[in-house]
Amino acid sequence: MKIHELENANFFYDVGDQLKTFIYKRSEEFFNEGDAARDAINNIEELEARRCFMYDKYMEAIGGLPENGNTPAARVTGSVEMDGYRIEKVLIEARPKSFITANLYIPKLLDGPSGAVLFACGHTEFAKAHHSYQAICQYFVRTGLIVLAFDPVGQGERFSYIEESVGTHTVNWGTVEHSYAGVQCWLLGDSIARYFIHDCMRCVDYLCSRPEVDPCRIGITGGSGGGLQTCLMMMCEPRIAAAAPSTWLTNRRTYMHAGGPQDAEQIMPGMTALGFDHEDILMAMAPRPVLVLAAKSDFFTIEGTRRSVERARRFWDMYGKGNCLSLFEDDSTHAYTMAMAKKAALFFSEHLLGKKGSSEYIDTLSSKIIPSAYTLLKCTQSGRVKGELEGARFVCDENADRADKFEKFRMSCAEGHEDLAVSWIKERIFAYRRPCEMNPRFYNTEHIEGFAVEMCFWWSQEGLINHAYLFRDCHFHGEVLPVTIAVWDGGTTEIQQHVKWLRKVCSSGRVVLVLDVSGSGALSPRFASTGYHPMEIHGIIYKLATDLICMGDSLPALRTYDVLRTLDLIVQWKGLMSNDIRIYGHGSYGVYAQVAAALDGRIAGIEVVDCIDSFTDLVKARYYDSYNVMSFILPSILRWIDLPDLHNLRKRYL
Repeated sequence: MKIHELENANFFYDVGDQLKTFIYKRSEEFFNEGDAARDAINNIEELEARRCFMYDKYMEAIGGLPENGNTPAARVTGSVEMDGYRIEKVLIEARPKSFITANLYIPKLLDGPSGAVLFACGHTEFAKAHHSYQAICQYFVRTGLIVLAFDPVGQGERFSYIEESVGTHTVNWGTVEHSYAGVQCWLLGDSIARYFIHDCMRCVDYLCSRPEVDPCRIGITGGSGGGLQTCLMMMCEPRIAAAAPSTWLTNRRTYMHAGGPQDAEQIMPGMTALGFDHEDILMAMAPRPVLVLAAKSDFFTIEGTRRSVERARRFWDMYGKGNCLSLFEDDSTHAYTMAMAKKAALFFSEHLLGKKGSSEYIDTLSSKIIPSAYTLLKCTQSGRVKGELEGARFVCDENADRADKFEKFRMSCAEGHEDLAVSWIKERIFAYRRPCEMNPRFYNTEHIEGFAVEMCFWWSQEGLINHAYLFRDCHFHGEVLPVTIAVWDGGTTEIQQHVKWLRKVCSSGRVVLVLDVSGSGALSPRFASTGYHPMEIHGIIYKLATDLICMGDSLPALRTYDVLRTLDLIVQWKGLMSNDIRIYGHGSYGVYAQVAAALDGRIAGIEVVDCIDSFTDLVKARYYDSYNVMSFILPSILRWIDLPDLHNLRKRYL
């Protein structure tokens, strides 16, 4: 056997699905607890207690909301006269220099303040100018509703990563941009959802400031990503009088098993551990009117949608308003269809205008695609906030400010802060673990190119096997030697590029244990058809890592625990010295080495190569390398400590 053949070697245990199975099984336990907690609600008081609890926890999970000022500064940059209505082009300053681009559809024959609908766009590049979204807004405005359609972060006129010098996107629009900035948010203990929600709230503020709008009659709707925004507002904004989420609301258990990744604003840190599900989103609106719009052939599972609606119906019954929750299904794939638009127009007409129309009436209304809509409806001259509006700010800029804030806080902390930081890290590493007997299997020894290579796998915790190759220079055959644990991207499947280092260390009289932590090397999950490379944002590692984040856990916490358990394994491995253990971390996996060395005095020395220098620098950077980034994203760490601070913690053992 040659060194390169080691990279493709197998051992006698099927581990291709173990990380996914581990995560899904634990998630199922939490979902079952959530069902039981909701089933135990018997009256309005208990319902109110549940939704207040979930609101508080969700606000904590996303880092709270940005500070709200007074009515947001806004200006109309132009208008378009249409048949029976006009469209005003509006710039709304949600936060200082953070601009929302929006179109306000206003019927021409208003006889006083009217009902209004906030239209939240889904994941389309042109957002408010998208042809189907125009058509939906036209159905609404022709019933007499005022409609405010706005561009979300990273769409329409609000691209954050588009440079004039390049002439195109440097980070792709929409979901990729959301997750690119969203990854930075997690390190701060935030979620990019805080900005989506705040934008929606500022749009409601703007609607309330308009004399044409009755502030007590404001609804919200949107499909896909707009359906998510609708659901978040259902939980967080009491001014919403009626809501029609489309093609998003389902059931988190069924969607988890469907296997699709979600961009960062859809990830709800820690909420799975609380048993939170989409049923809780519906509960938050009771007894206000809700129309759930669903597509039967959607990737947001229709079975989950039906389950959530049926289970939530009894909460409306508690108020005697069971007819205020309804579900409409269209025989369609993922889309906010015209059939849904007509149903929503009737729904909002009834609940916001007091008009009970009919489907025949809606059929008499017409909508059409506005020619050259993107040009006609744009609120900026160039069609881009970035580069036109001086000093315009985006989520990445707000992240950098938050990183500065937390850095100053850490520097100002009293002497005992380090102990608090250690306690916080330990809780992250150990809280969700279920230790078990390691039961190591030493299954093979090969003599390869001057090395004696021993192979072993063992249980790190219930449900998760770890794996390693132990490299020993053949000149030291039979000797008891000190150990260096090596962690790097790819583990035992990436030996060749580290051979020079292996020879250097082994020839010095040490053995090297090349470790496969959970989900890496020979333990890598089987490829899932997310459409992305496994290590990229939205690939399978991202998907599983975000499932862990939803449980209040994380991939680096899980893998650091694997490293610490390997210290226990060394005691059971013949021919190894357990009183001289060092650790070598290469690349992003160096984070595990640094955290483990800060927590456990059994690690006598540490070497880290080509790792990031600090999380703060990553958050402050406009651009960073997103490849395999989820391998080291430890949510909220910058509220407590940064990588350079870990070196100080090791002084306790020296």
